[in-house]
Amino acid sequence: MKQLLEFLGFICLVQGVMGLVHEFTDWHWGLVQRVGFLDGYEIYASVVLLVLAIALFAVAENRESD
Repeated sequence: MKQLLEFLGFICLVQGVMGLVHEFTDWHWGLVQRVGFLDGYEIYASVVLLVLAIALFAVAENRESD
């Protein structure tokens, strides 16, 4: 379970960073800008993904190894 949480945290971290890179540099990376209902809210969604990644890493750190 710990490895799954770390993996999901890593995916959220990468997608959050890629979403912010896309917004500030106009590079076409990440999945956040491809989700239609987030149109206009990509920066907020990327920040939420970063916060979620930190939370997942914290939960994974507190879990015992299975």
